[in-house]
Amino acid sequence: MTILAASLLLVARPGAAQVRQPAVADTVLPASRLNQRLPLLAGGLVVSYSSLMYLLSEGWYTGEKSRFHWFNDLPEWEQLDKAGHFWGSFHESRGAVDMLRWAGVPDRQAIWYGGFVGFLLQTPIELFDGRDPAYGASATDLTANFLGSAGLIGQQLAWNEVRIMPKLSFHPTRYAALRPNVLGRSLGEQFLKDYNGQTYWLATDVGAFLPATSRWPRWLQPALGYGGQEMVYNDDGTNAALGLRSYRQFYLSLDVDLRRIPTHNKVLKKVFYALSIFHLPAPALEWNPRRGFVAHGLYY
Repeated sequence: MTILAASLLLVARPGAAQVRQPAVADTVLPASRLNQRLPLLAGGLVVSYSSLMYLLSEGWYTGEKSRFHWFNDLPEWEQLDKAGHFWGSFHESRGAVDMLRWAGVPDRQAIWYGGFVGFLLQTPIELFDGRDPAYGASATDLTANFLGSAGLIGQQLAWNEVRIMPKLSFHPTRYAALRPNVLGRSLGEQFLKDYNGQTYWLATDVGAFLPATSRWPRWLQPALGYGGQEMVYNDDGTNAALGLRSYRQFYLSLDVDLRRIPTHNKVLKKVFYALSIFHLPAPALEWNPRRGFVAHGLYY
């Protein structure tokens, strides 16, 4: 359930999202700062996560319950759901690491303690799935959750910052109306459920890899995207009865890293930090096996 990441990031302190230079040793901050901020941070996380779990149980898992069981859903949805798990886990871990830094926890401890928060937050969702008769707990979902957290930890240990950022973009599609109970009725539900409208991106901060004398703007980043279309049913026969056959889409585009836009406005910094999990509309070149190369003047 990738929507968890957005809510977690809204409470993150954006000051930690700025460029962090690698340190020779962790800086030990006054204990008073830890004593003041850690309880606030812990309380906020408990309230936020409890609220999100309640909303999921009331808004998503509303049908009958079964005994806990496993289900192999790897072939489904062209693996867009796995990309979503990776994206959510990565950004929940990113938010946790930055919040621990804000609370005064030394860098190395913040990376390890906060780095696996995404995996820990996403994993209980499999308990919901495991009791849903139509689904089941997924080992590949758990793997995607782990890889999302590991991807964040690896970048922080290597560079002390995020240079390759997973992002998400979304646009409404006509497919949701064909199966609204699964793909969503409202726009909010479709954002969460309609994989036809989701595109997952990897935006790379190429300026971070160039010499310090380079004039490449750090806010401008190339991005690789992945999506899919015509996914209403995972059963090929049922899908074909609607005249549909699912296929993958690959994109090359540009992205703007809002965190790199200079501003002294603290509220705006928070907004930029939260929005940095999304890919902004931009020209894109698409390739798919159905139509080959397709140019988009502005892709959402």
